[in-house]
Amino acid sequence: MLGIPYNHTMETPATFFLVGIPGLQSSHLWLAISLSAMYIISLLGNTLIMTVIWIDFTLQEPMYCFLYVLAAVDIVMASSVVPKMVSIFFSGNGSISFNACFTQMYIVHAATSVETGLLLAMAFDRYVAICKPLHYKRILTPQLMLAMSMAITIRAVIFMTPLSWMLSHLPFCGSNVVLHSYCEHIAVAKLACADPMPSSLYSVIGSSIIVGSDVAFIAASYQLILRAVCGLSSKNAQLKALSTCGSHVGVMALYYLPGMASIYVTWLGKAMVPLHTQVLLADLYVVIPPTLNPIIYGLRTKQIQKRTWSLLMHCLFDYSKLGS
Repeated sequence: MLGIPYNHTMETPATFFLVGIPGLQSSHLWLAISLSAMYIISLLGNTLIMTVIWIDFTLQEPMYCFLYVLAAVDIVMASSVVPKMVSIFFSGNGSISFNACFTQMYIVHAATSVETGLLLAMAFDRYVAICKPLHYKRILTPQLMLAMSMAITIRAVIFMTPLSWMLSHLPFCGSNVVLHSYCEHIAVAKLACADPMPSSLYSVIGSSIIVGSDVAFIAASYQLILRAVCGLSSKNAQLKALSTCGSHVGVMALYYLPGMASIYVTWLGKAMVPLHTQVLLADLYVVIPPTLNPIIYGLRTKQIQKRTWSLLMHCLFDYSKLGS
């Protein structure tokens, strides 16, 4: 059906074959063009955000430092999967080595774990800024920010290492055709000759604990924030306080809603949701947030908007002077 011969050797395959989006091969060219455009926007937008925060000393506050790391993680997450996906959609070149497949899996899943931790850190920053403004600098010290960043990274490594190890040590003696656009954990686990249930359960339970705890703490932070905002006497002060959270809320919705839909549709909707829809959801999940995050922060954060516009004008005028 897929036009790819199945490998029935008893040895672990040297390569896997990613088919793209099963059932939507006729749309692969349009998907490649769309993904290429989104990837370019993601690279340019996140690089611009990082550059503006790096060179502008007025943006060295904790919120912007976390945003800087978020932009870097978005670039890593998109770059780990999109170039290969575009290659598959353009030319049908879906071959990927065994080691490269598991490296890609490790990077993309670890990046998603780091990203949810960063969203929690940014929610904590907004809580301190609004609920304890007089103690902001005393609480969010550089030492605490470094400790939070290290804890987020270590948590991702601790979670992802056993997951990749368990799956990579299973025997793959049957088909080497992965019905996906990248080496997504469950899609690869289906090819194992042994029972992949321990690895799959670890994936779902671990991701549910990480995402569930982060969402619970974020919800608690915003409950306290709303309580503090409602206690303000001035309407302008209330709107100003809420507007500082608008970008973060938008990014959270963009990250958690498609992510949770992708995970639980794969697990619970196997019979009800077509495979191409499941794969498309997973693809969009790793592409849309990195593309839209810099746009959301650029449009809703006045400081970044001003500095970005100033930087662009400076570069354009310098270039025009050199040209003349």
